[in-house]
Amino acid sequence: MFPRLRQALRAAWIAIGLSSAGLALGAEAADTGTTDIWDKVRASLFGGRSVADAPPGVLELRVPSRAADAATVPIVIKAAEAIPSAGRIRTLHLVIDKNPSPVAAVFRFGDLSARAEIETRVRIEEYTPVRVVAETESGALYVTSAFVKASGGCSAPAQKMEDTARIGRMRLVLEDDPVAGQPVPVRFSMIHPNHSGLVMDQLSRHYVPAWYVRSLRVSYGGRTVLEADIDFSISENPNFRFYFLPEGNGELRAEAVDTRDLQYETSLQVAPGIR
Repeated sequence: MFPRLRQALRAAWIAIGLSSAGLALGAEAADTGTTDIWDKVRASLFGGRSVADAPPGVLELRVPSRAADAATVPIVIKAAEAIPSAGRIRTLHLVIDKNPSPVAAVFRFGDLSARAEIETRVRIEEYTPVRVVAETESGALYVTSAFVKASGGCSAPAQKMEDTARIGRMRLVLEDDPVAGQPVPVRFSMIHPNHSGLVMDQLSRHYVPAWYVRSLRVSYGGRTVLEADIDFSISENPNFRFYFLPEGNGELRAEAVDTRDLQYETSLQVAPGIR
């Protein structure tokens, strides 16, 4: 785990005491106002820096108000390409207040990221505000939030994997024909149980040890597209959709590391056309 996220998580855990159908945009203010947990997580991540409510058009969070499956809650985060006087959005922090580990992920977008946009699936342990904080290249911070009704996602058992040899298999799929200089949507997927450490084996009566993907880096021609620090709040078999900007022929590569320090990688040759 990257030092920054590890330190933030440790501070958050100590401070907190470890204490639906379609996607809906936003939520009532009463459901997503400040909480003791959010105050402590915000302080651990950003210190005394100001975190402003995101103006319209700057940051969008889409998540179901009531989840059909608390272990696989779909989430979409979209941000403006740039903010006047603040510059490009470089980092998105995903916080799920009432999860055992509230900082679900930190996404950092490189120069070859076409836009600060991410789609994934998360676990939610109990009814909670979900927040996204966008950080610009100038250091400005903007937050938006939604309230999700779901429970038991972090302590739900993973699906039984019949073939453990498949763990770690990864795929990169382009969702459109690549065109030089044009944003291309990419889907990354990986087979991994992402055990939270909170699930009891009903036969042994012992908890299944935590084992989850903790970091992901996607590069193109050696240059960073996306880096992510990930926690077990990301669902089993992690799946991310994002954009990259191809510049000539190159290799799109994904590299992941889990909490056992096992390393995984896959790549895809990309030859963008000209439109």
